[in-house]
Amino acid sequence: MVLKTRSLLAAIAATCTLALSACGSATSESPPLEGASIGGDFTLQGAGGKQVRYSDFAGKYKIMYFGYTFCPDVCPVDLQNIAQGVKLFAKTDASLAAKIQPIFITIDPQRDTPAVVAKYVANFGPSVIGLSGTQAQIDAVAKQWAVFHQKRDEGSSTEYLMDHSRAAYLMGPKGEPIALLPAEKDAQAVATDLAKWVH
Repeated sequence: MVLKTRSLLAAIAATCTLALSACGSATSESPPLEGASIGGDFTLQGAGGKQVRYSDFAGKYKIMYFGYTFCPDVCPVDLQNIAQGVKLFAKTDASLAAKIQPIFITIDPQRDTPAVVAKYVANFGPSVIGLSGTQAQIDAVAKQWAVFHQKRDEGSSTEYLMDHSRAAYLMGPKGEPIALLPAEKDAQAVATDLAKWVH
């Protein structure tokens, strides 16, 4: 899949990469996304069409990941690493891991109904919540998280791929942006970063 990113996301990723390279540094290090204008409240649909608001997760750390269920490569790999990373972190500190909520938001609501998304995230364990919504709702939330997404024009209304930016945002208990998790690496890398930022 061809992945595209906005310049803002590229800058954030560069900042995060620099911060992550200093894994051996003191934990008093400032979060790489501290002060970034990312995130915000929203209302989307969860399993059974239930309305879910971002504020419903106040007090929890959120791992925000945007993708789509028909994604043939990076989305399932990243989600698996996120889910397994949380499990690995739980072996070290179960009480802190219980404060983490992975959230998958589709960028392809045309095909990804709440029911389709709920079935998809179930493949990654019970901890992952999947959300969908109208195209306008999804576009608004993606903009809040600086997530690029675009349908490829492949001449079919049902068989197509989506280009989208690739990022797993770790958000704090008050909704504040903390860091980009290395979901593209492996579960251990995710667990290591969770141990660094979740307190």
